[in-house]
Amino acid sequence: MSYSDIAYAVDGAVATLTLNRPDALNAWTRTMEEEVHAAMSEAAADDAVRAIILTGAGRGFCAGADMNLLSGIQDGASSGGRTSDSVRAFDNAVDGGLSLPADFGMRYTYFPTVPKPIIAAINGPAAGLGLIMALYCDMRFASDAAVFTTAFSRRGLIAEHGISWMLPKLVGHANALDLLLSARKFGAVEAREMGLVNQVFPMDSFMDDVRAYAEEMATMVSPRSIRVMKRQVYAALLQPLEHAVLVANSEMPASFESEDFKEGVAHFVEKRAPQFSGR
Repeated sequence: MSYSDIAYAVDGAVATLTLNRPDALNAWTRTMEEEVHAAMSEAAADDAVRAIILTGAGRGFCAGADMNLLSGIQDGASSGGRTSDSVRAFDNAVDGGLSLPADFGMRYTYFPTVPKPIIAAINGPAAGLGLIMALYCDMRFASDAAVFTTAFSRRGLIAEHGISWMLPKLVGHANALDLLLSARKFGAVEAREMGLVNQVFPMDSFMDDVRAYAEEMATMVSPRSIRVMKRQVYAALLQPLEHAVLVANSEMPASFESEDFKEGVAHFVEKRAPQFSGR
């Protein structure tokens, strides 16, 4: 498939999805929204892909919604039109994706349904909707040049698209309120200290460092284990402890029978690189 507002490339077992409007700091458009979903679906369906990197072209990750998009929403509101289609049916999960509660099938919440790890490579500014998309990735790595802001309160907006639920899960209640209410800018080191990002890498080697992590995951880890554990973790966000334990207990027999379990033992005993099939 050809794309205009993003770039999509597969190198080895790693797919890289790049928001590709560098002159606009990769501000989010309707076209970008559709293309990101299509590319995530493409990566999910490609057996050769075992890890996905989401990043931005140029010096930014994503500066949030394009101002033309925001102006269109304002015009629609003033004329009595619908201001948001976020209430769309729960139909946005990727085809063949993980079976998760319908909460993870909404307009921007579907990354958890992708059965492969999604790594946000936050190379520069991440604001508003750009920050939200990073939060729905499975992990976040930032360059030391990255800058973050929720932005919404400084635009007269509210905590959009579930950030009021996801952000406290990552940084805690008090930090989430600080970042949402003030909409202040903060850097990569503070983001790591509060748990928003997993690691910070120097800008000079940033994409090499992120790719090295993704390649190790793509080659050294069972795709089947990733698939099952990703489903467990996101489902557990909406489950009591007892349910999570029972799910784990039910998954164990199937893992013992899997090809990847047999290979996991064999490559360790034989002291060689693994050759996981994902089955």
